[in-house]
Amino acid sequence: MIDHFGLTVADYRASRNFYDSVLATLGYGRLREFEIPGGMIAGFGEEKPEFWIQSGGRCTGRVHIAFVAKWRADVEAFYRTALDAGGRDNGAPGVREIYHPDYYGAFVFDPDGHNIEAVCHVPT
Repeated sequence: MIDHFGLTVADYRASRNFYDSVLATLGYGRLREFEIPGGMIAGFGEEKPEFWIQSGGRCTGRVHIAFVAKWRADVEAFYRTALDAGGRDNGAPGVREIYHPDYYGAFVFDPDGHNIEAVCHVPT
C-alpha cells in the first residue's frame, strides 16, 4: 500500500547519522542523498529508498514508524544501537502478545522524539 514516506527533521546531520546506524542493524542503508531547495534529503531502504528524512524542522504531532526486522536478534541490535546513537528508550525488546503471540518489538524515540520501532513477526 505504501511506496515511501518521510519526515522533516530539526537537525539533519544528527538524524542522518542516527538512521545510518540504526537502520543498518536491520539491513537497510542510505541509498540516496541530495541537496534540495532549503536543505538536504536522504532516502533509506534495502533495494529502493522507502524512508526519507529531510531538513526543515521537526514534524509536529505524533509519529510512529515500525521497521521490519528479519530476526529477533536484529530487533535487539536495533534497540542497543539506537540507544548508543542518542535515542531514548520507549520499550525494550520483547514479545508484545497484545498484537499477536509472535510479535517481537523494541521502541525508541529518535532525535526528534518520534517513536520508532523494529518488529519481527517470526516465531521463535
